[in-house]
Amino acid sequence: MPSIAIIGASADRTKFGNKAVRAYAQKGYTVYPIHPKEASIEGIPAFKSIADVPVEEIDRVSFYVAPAIGMKIIEEVARKKIGEVWFNPGSESDELLEKSEALGLNSIAACSLVDIGANPNTY
Repeated sequence: MPSIAIIGASADRTKFGNKAVRAYAQKGYTVYPIHPKEASIEGIPAFKSIADVPVEEIDRVSFYVAPAIGMKIIEEVARKKIGEVWFNPGSESDELLEKSEALGLNSIAACSLVDIGANPNTY
């Protein structure tokens, strides 16, 4: 089963960080919601940071935070073994993409929900 860490996961069902948790779970992914204050999101245990996720390898990371926040945590993301890092619309910046690639991450600036065949409007 593929895994994903959703950075910027949200308990607010109107936010894309929540829609992503639901969509990936529905598609069969092991979901690791990342939120500094929530204990769980959509009934799935949440983690304060990606460093707290109890596995070393994660297939995909999907960002739903502002680029300034992404810049603060991208090195922490790079310390895990990550297959792909998705920067969803609004989470990307040239600086963040350059930093991600410099850290050796496979960076993709696009909607990760569309990539798995999910329509965000259905969630």
